[in-house]
Amino acid sequence: MAFHLRKDGDVTVVDVDGQLIVGNRQELKQAVLEELDGGARKFLIDFSNTGYIDSSGLGVLVSLSKKIREQGGELRLASLNEDLRTLFELTKLDTLFRIGADREEALQGF
Repeated sequence: MAFHLRKDGDVTVVDVDGQLIVGNRQELKQAVLEELDGGARKFLIDFSNTGYIDSSGLGVLVSLSKKIREQGGELRLASLNEDLRTLFELTKLDTLFRIGADREEALQGF
């Protein structure tokens, strides 16, 4: 599991490689919060290379979304595979996040 942060204009893009699970969720949270503290307000988490997110991973996404919104920012998601999209629909989290089919779609109008 690895996270890669980079800038795409004024958007902080986080690529998640592997699974987002209890063992690594704090690493993702810390990385995003450091960017938020540094002034970043637009975040996109790209799940192109992610096959699984457990409940703690979902929890950290909700927590980050709340914290970012409180600071006047937005967290978007991109590239969920079919299983992950179903998970977000079943948990109604698809109503909390703006989810793009791919990175380009998620970045539109950001």
